[in-house]
Amino acid sequence: MQIPSDTGLITFNQWTLRVRVASEQPPRLLLLLHGWTGDENSMWIFVRNFSSDYWIIAPRAPHVTEPSGYSWRASRVHQSERRSWPSLEDFRSSAESLIALVDDYAAQNQIDARQFDVIGFSQGAALTNVVALLYPERVQRAGVLAGFLPAESESLIEKRPLNGKPFFVAHGTLDEMVNIEYARQSVEMLERAGASVTFYEDEIGHKLGTNGLHALEEYFS
Repeated sequence: MQIPSDTGLITFNQWTLRVRVASEQPPRLLLLLHGWTGDENSMWIFVRNFSSDYWIIAPRAPHVTEPSGYSWRASRVHQSERRSWPSLEDFRSSAESLIALVDDYAAQNQIDARQFDVIGFSQGAALTNVVALLYPERVQRAGVLAGFLPAESESLIEKRPLNGKPFFVAHGTLDEMVNIEYARQSVEMLERAGASVTFYEDEIGHKLGTNGLHALEEYFS
């Protein structure tokens, strides 16, 4: 994977981050959340053409996965738990930590982060949904790529916390890791929560194709 030359790798408050500083003012803050076994370098292919007024932060998830990479939820000890579909509570700690990260980093760099954009892939897309549901006042718009809505989110959804919130959801109809039906159900539930969803399907697997990438770029332009 080719890492953009205009990014830098830093350590901040015990987080490992890859950061692209905005070259235009005032900056918009964008948080990138990688998928299971990914890291702080995984998401840059999606945003290489994004506007230079985006100040982009891509954190490394806190939990180590074997044989390599990182996860936004702790690994399961029992085989039966390992097979279970992730729940909102599995991601709550990471969501809380990310809000603290955004606040601390923004304060140090004098960025207005009262609202920010967030894009996640796969497990990171599930966490994107959780962050938006738990902190709807903080998320301006969200990108959910090849992701899903974690189990046990219904109690939050019924309160319509995402009223009018713009969501871009993209998924492959040939995805064998996260079946397309999970994405379709997620869209329905996000809309029940009040979100304004743009849903893009493509005949691909667990990834974002060229057409989906262009649609994502246009949505966040």
